Amino acid sequence: MIEKALTSADVEFVTGLHGDEEVAFHVLLQPRGDQADRLLRAIDDVALGELDEAAREGATPEGEEAKSFGERALEVSLQALQASGSAAEGRLIEDHPLDALKALVGEIDADEVIVLTDPHYVEEFFHRDWASRARHKVGVPVLKLFSHSKA
Repeated sequence: MIEKALTSADVEFVTGLHGDEEVAFHVLLQPRGDQADRLLRAIDDVALGELDEAAREGATPEGEEAKSFGERALEVSLQALQASGSAAEGRLIEDHPLDALKALVGEIDADEVIVLTDPHYVEEFFHRDWASRARHKVGVPVLKLFSHSKA
């Protein structure tokens, strides 16, 4: 589960997790959320000392406008995973990301879930981030990773 396009460092990181073992990736990406998410992102930016980023959160596409960005980010991520030699497919999710994740885990009989995001300190502190909530929902190990660089 990702929230933005994977960088080359992210692809190298996740594809190297299992050594030479053959791995298939099923990627779920949710475009940016609503105004409440914007506030949490701004607080995270302030916590990281990125005041300029916090000020720009209002200009970040959301909702329907974010969907086209999400589609492009998903396509770029899938192409990068495939170029690394991994099987990869994915889908954009708009509502209830954890329900979609649980359904996918059951559908493909997944061995594990990787949640790759930027740090979200407020959500993590209260265990409301995707990885923390997924651990109680999906029935397989959940690995939480932070993106290596900005996309």
